[in-house]
Amino acid sequence: MKRQNVMYFTEKEKEFVSLLINIGTRKNVAQVLVFLANISEATSRDIERGTDLRQPEVSLAMHYLIGQDWIKSKENKAEGKGRPVKIYSLSKPIDKIMNSIEKEKKEQAKQQLARVQKLREYIK
Repeated sequence: MKRQNVMYFTEKEKEFVSLLINIGTRKNVAQVLVFLANISEATSRDIERGTDLRQPEVSLAMHYLIGQDWIKSKENKAEGKGRPVKIYSLSKPIDKIMNSIEKEKKEQAKQQLARVQKLREYIK
């Protein structure tokens, strides 16, 4: 049997995840993003273990993160027979990803304020 180290979140990383969730990021996406921000690369299985998410939750998060161009994947040939294993890593530094999130949230806030302003026009 193989021995393997499992990475777990520190209190600071848990707070990072919590803050991302509080600004509207889906829980699974926030957990995977923070996990990958603190490790150079990981397999889906590593991410499942480290985030305590199930495979479908990790898969959904990966789909979203790849769509945002925030992570990249490469295939590593499996030992023996079987499918190649995908290895994931951030495609951009976490501060660049946070800049993207900030830009998106500012745009959402701007749209909300425009809607409030339009509502005000109805009561004049």
